[in-house]
Amino acid sequence: MAPLLLSTAGPAPREIYGDPGLHYVRVNRAGAEPPAEPDLVDVAVLDMHHGFANLGHESIVDTLLEQARQERARLPKAPGFRIVSFDVRAGLAVPDVTEGRYRLLVGTGGPGALDPRENDGISPTSQGVKEDPTWEEPLYHLFDRVVADERISFLAICHTFGLMARWSGMAKAVLRPPEKGGKSAGLKQNVLTPEARRHPWFSELARANRSVEIQVLDSRLFDLIPTRLGKAVPLAFEEGDRVFEPGEAVTMLEIARDAERLFPRVWGVNFHPEIGDRGRQRVRMNRLAERGEVSAAWLEERTKALDAWNASEAAERGLQRTSAFTFEGPLRRIVASLLAEARGRSSR
Repeated sequence: MAPLLLSTAGPAPREIYGDPGLHYVRVNRAGAEPPAEPDLVDVAVLDMHHGFANLGHESIVDTLLEQARQERARLPKAPGFRIVSFDVRAGLAVPDVTEGRYRLLVGTGGPGALDPRENDGISPTSQGVKEDPTWEEPLYHLFDRVVADERISFLAICHTFGLMARWSGMAKAVLRPPEKGGKSAGLKQNVLTPEARRHPWFSELARANRSVEIQVLDSRLFDLIPTRLGKAVPLAFEEGDRVFEPGEAVTMLEIARDAERLFPRVWGVNFHPEIGDRGRQRVRMNRLAERGEVSAAWLEERTKALDAWNASEAAERGLQRTSAFTFEGPLRRIVASLLAEARGRSSR
């Protein structure tokens, strides 16, 4: 298999994984969205990293393209598949979903405070980000349309999940205090709720783990404390002071379910199921370095952090199960459905 080659600075090479039917386009400013094409299934990625080097965006795009490659191989005369990546915070680019073009969207994590007005580039919680907050209004309109349209699926990861919480009022962002250890980073345990253990899809995660606990990979400054969940279903909380007991911060929510009431349609996680295991992380970091998108200092820092991650085999398996049920499994189902549906339309 040929290596995946992507660039956040512009279009990808013509062939990805040796498949001419896979495409990637970067939208770096508002109004630069490519036109829809009848023979392409378009999926939108909302990049919240504000131009900072990251593994999350790379991992999401990598996973979606590989899933599409596998599903296309199963379909004779399969339609093409294109990821359109939007630079939301630095480029003020937000996809237009009014015509039903994007039936799947994935929002990434990212640095800084969840309220863009607090990101002055100086304060510790801004993490070096100084941004124009005018992207917030069109993004909130996008959230309105996504939740209202049963044809659209959306996964909000970390920063994007926090933005959805602010948009909806479901939870408030609270800076993690020193008594909780400050930033939550690395391997952590979350606790599945009774609602998750009764859920048609997420109950399988509890059964696979043989426990109410799930292994997650954290990197967050803020807790999301529930305020007004409404119809949203809490699926997991951080682990509290005692093993198997939930803490106060919600870490996974289902905001809407699919029409058959079996699978999540709009859901959010305050951890990073997209990153994958250590081997995948190393490959992706080296890929970013080879493309010249990260500095030598960035690569050295991340490599040292990776080497210091002495996860046990059981922890690795736990992370993989969490990713399978909260990220890879739901996305694969949606990607396969969109490709099959598009092929059906073209064959009529």
